[in-house]
Amino acid sequence: MKSILLIGLGRFGKHIAFHLNELGHQVMAIDHMEERVDAVLPFVTNAQIGDSTNEEFIKSLGVRNYDVCIVAIGNDFQSSLETASLLKELGARLVVARAARDVQAKFLLRNGADEIVYPEKQLAKWTAIRYSADHILDYMELDEEHAMFEIPVPRDWVGRTIGQIDIRKKYNINIMGIKKNGKLELSVSPNMMLESQNTMLVLGRNKDIQKCFRI
Repeated sequence: MKSILLIGLGRFGKHIAFHLNELGHQVMAIDHMEERVDAVLPFVTNAQIGDSTNEEFIKSLGVRNYDVCIVAIGNDFQSSLETASLLKELGARLVVARAARDVQAKFLLRNGADEIVYPEKQLAKWTAIRYSADHILDYMELDEEHAMFEIPVPRDWVGRTIGQIDIRKKYNINIMGIKKNGKLELSVSPNMMLESQNTMLVLGRNKDIQKCFRI
């Protein structure tokens, strides 16, 4: 369990609060709008209404005591920048900030942020990949070159074992799991038989996966 300071409770910040609660973390949520703070109260440990660009207010939060400080402000980049800078000046251990564009990321990294997230950019890429091919069920980018895809078992693989296909040797791709009837099996062995109703979690370089499955 971690102690997390979450600043900015728009749609993105509210979703973060909800998922952090599901994961069992302690969350202090901050926003300057009372209705946003009220909306997340069921999902957080504590919440306050306040201006994150106000040094005295940020000092009162004891930012050194949090494992992570997340700046999820979306529509006011100046406030996001000032908040990230204040957090780092006051001793925050890890500052994660939201950015919409690369130029924003550069300024944030120079002024207090340790890491950057691009919710719109990352979701746009996921949507483009997920819905531009009929046989991609899910997609998770690991870095610029590697990703994990969930795809149905190709027709000519049905009735064969993972060892017989030898996908690792032929394409440098790993089958990380098999999903059947909504249940994920991660104990994958070469003797596991592939069935038509299965889907596979495959991990590898994007270009290798695209070549193997004609994505």
